[in-house]
Amino acid sequence: MSRPIIFGIPKGRILDEALPLLARAGIEPEAEFHAKGSRALKFATSRADLSIIRVRAFDVATFVAHGAAQIGIVGSDVIAEFDYSELYAPVDLGIGHCRLSVAQPVDEASIDESALSHVRVATKYPHLTRSYYAARGIQAECVKLNGAMELAPSLGLSRRIVDLVSSGATLKANGLVETATIMDISARLIVNRAAMKMRAAELVPLVERFRALVAGGVDAA
Repeated sequence: MSRPIIFGIPKGRILDEALPLLARAGIEPEAEFHAKGSRALKFATSRADLSIIRVRAFDVATFVAHGAAQIGIVGSDVIAEFDYSELYAPVDLGIGHCRLSVAQPVDEASIDESALSHVRVATKYPHLTRSYYAARGIQAECVKLNGAMELAPSLGLSRRIVDLVSSGATLKANGLVETATIMDISARLIVNRAAMKMRAAELVPLVERFRALVAGGVDAA
């Protein structure tokens, strides 16, 4: 019997929307997955041939790209930030919608960036941030943060941030406002390219099941 397929799913904003989709695809994690005190990261599922790992979104992409996991769910922001050649993203799952945006203090929102040659930006997306500003002829100095981005302007770390935005409520609570959208985001099914070839008999039907679910062609596992 071949090794179980490892399916990477992200902690955080996508998880609550991903679980019902996984259930419809016939993949339900064991009870410990839902236990609040559990520190486990790997879980059995209702499929004997498939296990789930629950890790940070950025790590889902890394595990799948390097073949430690064969398939996963991650936001298109993560795919674009890492740009791993080993990742294949065949299905837009239609969940996890938000956007990657530039935000500034409200009293600086009217500043014309086109006259600037250099900006300092706090973000956990340095690649996308530099690319966005480079396309506008501006050099972006990125201060890498993994969270609490909204604090950067008020504490003098940077006057701009690039971060995920959904409702905008967190920005407003911290005296910030969106000034530009870099990209719209949704969650994607990702697969390791080598695994897709080597384990096609297992992975292709799984990918097609998710494709059918998103298209509305499948109601139950």
